[in-house]
Amino acid sequence: MCYKKGKECYERSFAVPNIFRLKQLNHFEQIAITKHANERLKERKITADDIVNCISNGEIIKQYEDDKPLPSCLVLGKSCNGKPLHIVVSNDDNFIYLITAYYPDPTVWEADFKTRKEL
Repeated sequence: MCYKKGKECYERSFAVPNIFRLKQLNHFEQIAITKHANERLKERKITADDIVNCISNGEIIKQYEDDKPLPSCLVLGKSCNGKPLHIVVSNDDNFIYLITAYYPDPTVWEADFKTRKEL
């Protein structure tokens, strides 16, 4: 990724997300939620508290290293009411970027909600 400063171009690479860094950044003021993601949260009745809770107790189950502009990952955790929750996030040095969140469908996911069922 190239960041311009005047005429100079500085190369900056971001590592794939790791759960320890996500947990360090896991504060309301450090989670950026796009308008699109916010609409999906409302449709799916997922709160910002659920997102924070999911990261706090979650684990990364899939990395999307080639996502742009930043690598992202799928986190499996629990909502505030204990329901399994999937969130897709990326991060930089200062923020977590919420891409989407959903309650995993048991007809699509194995009982552990970590593995997609083979169709």
